[in-house]
Amino acid sequence: MITLVRRAVAVCALGAALASCATSRPAQQPPRPAPSLSPAVPSSPPTLAPGPSGLTPVFRNGPRTAGRTVALTFDADMTADQGPRARSGERFDHPRLIAALRELGVPATVFMTGRWAEEYPDQARSIGRDPLFEVANHSYSHYAFTGDCYGLPTVSADLMRADVERAYAAFRRVGVPEAMPYFRFPGGCYDRRALRALAPAGVTAVQWDVVGGDAFATDAAAVARQVVDGVRPGSVVVLHCTRSAAPTTERAVRTIVPELRSRGYRFVKVSELIAAGHGRG
Repeated sequence: MITLVRRAVAVCALGAALASCATSRPAQQPPRPAPSLSPAVPSSPPTLAPGPSGLTPVFRNGPRTAGRTVALTFDADMTADQGPRARSGERFDHPRLIAALRELGVPATVFMTGRWAEEYPDQARSIGRDPLFEVANHSYSHYAFTGDCYGLPTVSADLMRADVERAYAAFRRVGVPEAMPYFRFPGGCYDRRALRALAPAGVTAVQWDVVGGDAFATDAAAVARQVVDGVRPGSVVVLHCTRSAAPTTERAVRTIVPELRSRGYRFVKVSELIAAGHGRG
C-alpha cells in the first residue's frame, strides 16, 4: 500500500493524472490573453426583395406590431432648372431644420436630389457624415417619373435609371460617404413602367403613409397636428427640407417630436423600419 501511495505522489509531482490525485491541488494556470477581435464587417443596408416580375419593390411603412417606432423623412428638393432661382437668393436648403433635429436628437432620413447636393455641398456632406442621419436618393433632377405629376417636367423611361445614378454620383463628388439604396419618386408618382426602369439600379422605392402637409404651408401648428394625428406604429412621415417651399417645417418638428415621444414613440431611420419588417401598406 505504501508503495502505491508513493507511486501516486510521484505521478502528481510530474503533473500527470491530476484528476486521480486526491491529495494535491491543481496547478494554477496563468491567465489567458483575451482573444483578438477581428474588425466588424459592415453589413449591407436592408432592402426589400424585388417585387413581382422583378420590379423595384415599394416600401410604405414598417410593421404595426413591432413597437411604437416612426420614421421622419425629409425631401431636399431642387429641380435641375432651378439654379437661376438659387443664384437670385431663393433658398432650397433649411439649415435650421437640420439643427433642430440634432438638438432634439432625432434620427431621420433625408431624400436628397443630386442637384440639391451640388448646390449645397457642405450641407450635403455634413448630413451624410452625421450618424444621426442617412441620405437617400430623390433623383438628380426632381423631374417626374410619370406624366401629370404636380406639373413637374418628366423623365423619359430610357433615362430614369441614369437620372438616379447621376444623383448617386453627385453625392460621392460632394463627399457623402454611403448614400442608402433607397429611392423616393419625385412627387411620389410612379407606375409599372418606372418600377421596371429602376429595377437594375437595385434600389427600394420608399413612399409613406403619413403626409406632413408642410409644402407651402404657413401654419406650423396645423402641420404638426396632421402628423401627430396620422402617425401609427411603423409610420413613415414625409416632410420637406426646403426653406422656400416649406418654411414652417422646423417649427412643426419642434411640436411633433415631444408630442410623439410623450405618446411612447421612438424615432428611427427608414433603414431600421425596413430591417424590422417588409411593410408595404
